[in-house]
Amino acid sequence: MKKKSWITLAVIGIVILIAVIILTRSHPGTSEEIAKCIGKHSELYIQLGCSACQAQENMFGKNTKYLTIIDCWFEREKCSGIEYTPTWIIKGEKYTGVQSIETLQNLTGCK
Repeated sequence: MKKKSWITLAVIGIVILIAVIILTRSHPGTSEEIAKCIGKHSELYIQLGCSACQAQENMFGKNTKYLTIIDCWFEREKCSGIEYTPTWIIKGEKYTGVQSIETLQNLTGCK
């Protein structure tokens, strides 16, 4: 029984890893204008070692620098109330998990 459980967990882990790789490579990056607008109207909470956080950042490509990013590994005092990463705070509301660029545009009003 234990061997089957480990195999199942390994398969699930591999599928998740492949999905993250596909997601991070398939997006060419967000335009500078959109990244600046989203960054101006939101905060992104991430954590060192979080693969979903890395996938979220990769969606912005080189324009990640325009986002307001708080790394909860290094800035724990700024992360009270943040239970999961990545978490976006937009207009006072929390949105956990990887969000598409289109969703972020809708939430921030950045078209």
